[in-house]
Amino acid sequence: MHVTHLLTESEPPMPIAQTMTPSPVSRPHAGTSATQAWPAGVTLLAPIPPSAAGIMTHDALAFVASLHRAFNGRRLELLALRVQRQARLDNGERPDFLPQTQHLRDNAWTVAPIPADLLDRRVEITGPVDRKMIINALNSGAKVFMADLEDSQSPTWEGLVSGQVNLFDAVRRTIAFTGPDGKAYALSPTPAVLMVRPRGWHLPERHLLVDGEHVSGSLMDFALYFYHNARELLARGTGPYFYLPKLESHLEARLWNDVFVFAQHALGLPVGTIRATVLIETILAAFEMDEILYELRQHIVGLNCGRWDYIFSVIKKLHAHEAMLLPDRGQVTMNTHFLRSYSRLLIKTCHRRGAFAMGGMAAYIPVKGDASANDAAFAAVRADKQREAGDGHDGTWVAHPGLVPVAMQIFDQHLATHATSGTAPRTNQLDVLRDDVHVTAADLLTPPQGTISEAGIRNNAIVSIRYIESWLRGVGCVPLYNLMEDAATAEISRAQLWQWARHQRAVLPDGQRITLALIRTLAADELAKFKATLTPEAIAQSKLDQAATLFDRLISSDRFTEFLTLPAYEQLELV
Repeated sequence: MHVTHLLTESEPPMPIAQTMTPSPVSRPHAGTSATQAWPAGVTLLAPIPPSAAGIMTHDALAFVASLHRAFNGRRLELLALRVQRQARLDNGERPDFLPQTQHLRDNAWTVAPIPADLLDRRVEITGPVDRKMIINALNSGAKVFMADLEDSQSPTWEGLVSGQVNLFDAVRRTIAFTGPDGKAYALSPTPAVLMVRPRGWHLPERHLLVDGEHVSGSLMDFALYFYHNARELLARGTGPYFYLPKLESHLEARLWNDVFVFAQHALGLPVGTIRATVLIETILAAFEMDEILYELRQHIVGLNCGRWDYIFSVIKKLHAHEAMLLPDRGQVTMNTHFLRSYSRLLIKTCHRRGAFAMGGMAAYIPVKGDASANDAAFAAVRADKQREAGDGHDGTWVAHPGLVPVAMQIFDQHLATHATSGTAPRTNQLDVLRDDVHVTAADLLTPPQGTISEAGIRNNAIVSIRYIESWLRGVGCVPLYNLMEDAATAEISRAQLWQWARHQRAVLPDGQRITLALIRTLAADELAKFKATLTPEAIAQSKLDQAATLFDRLISSDRFTEFLTLPAYEQLELV
């Protein structure tokens, strides 16, 4: 099926030869053999960790293969459409609301009712699928934990497959961990609701082939989690809940919807069992929020302001437009007009359709040993969450368990203060329709004013290098300079440097032109200063030089590299 048409009813799912029922699976003990015959056409290029033998089973991989064969062609077509759209943007086209879907934006319709256990999402926490981190996040007091197989997870084979084991155990509430110091970790009686973010449509899985083609990372992540856990989740009164990243159009949302319908039919589950929240984290998706909700209306429960990837997307998609030159990363806050407009439009769009409008990530983390810096971090989080609650968001994200009480207090106070007398306590703001909000394309495309500083260049450079170094070691979520950095924030840092080196208007306050040579000089100085804090042994064991080389490749390339994780993935060890 070709996807060049725009908005029609989603096509019916492909016929399923037979309903697939997951075999009862108990997670094997270490040492269980993973040797078995794989489904026809399936090739594994890495060994399965013994602990994951019950996850990477014949039937589970057959399910992955069925999704690949049904949908990978469309996925590749959609990625080709991204390339075509980028070429038009580079030639001067500016994003706008789709005229052919004006009728849909004007009409009255709503998404399917929200499940009971997702009606309270005041605070959500996110993090990678590391075993200890999953336990801490589920126990954090947040209402929802988004287990991340994408931006905060370096896609090592061991990490991804072990992550599926950890999720399997978390669903059954048997997950436990004992640290090297003997400290034991186990789930509390009331853990957060679990959601899972698979990788984006653009990311392949190097270790798994179907019919000689690399499987989509998104389809593999979704398929393994859904196949093994959907029925167990339903039996426990919850469901298979997902966060969908980096969509650029409603056509990409349609593909996810068709994947969901196919998967539910394959396992004999009702359509609508799967529920999803879409991250609006690209500038192009911001112009298609109604359309994305409509395409996923049987399955969607909300949209989320993925602010960091959104800022990165503005740079990436509009890098040829000198008018969209952005100042220092620290000056691009949610109080700037284009970001506040995007946030308010998301609230208005979602609440009109009966969907949740989730706020963005607070990247600050508690600062140990520096009371002043810690106070400043908490003050920044409070101000950010007060803005979100006041604007009408239903909840927000944090990156560290220590920030859950802060964000929860802000939303609790706001919901209580604005409750109607005599009504039950409010847990969301679906009733806040924001009919006063009127956002135009110009509002979304008004760049923030500000300056570019030498300190901003230095910070972007060392954050990029240190994050890439960590990612190459298999760690995708890194505390750096009092912020929790993941791929999205690192993407902003290196993208800004690429952009600044290519526009005449990018100058320092003293008028000095920002050149690639200047960036390289400052980056080398920052790297040398950081290495001076390490022992020779630590430097030798690190991947700093490899990361610095890749960083230089990213900022010096004639063409903007769409995602740093794609060339970085080529440098990860295959096993």
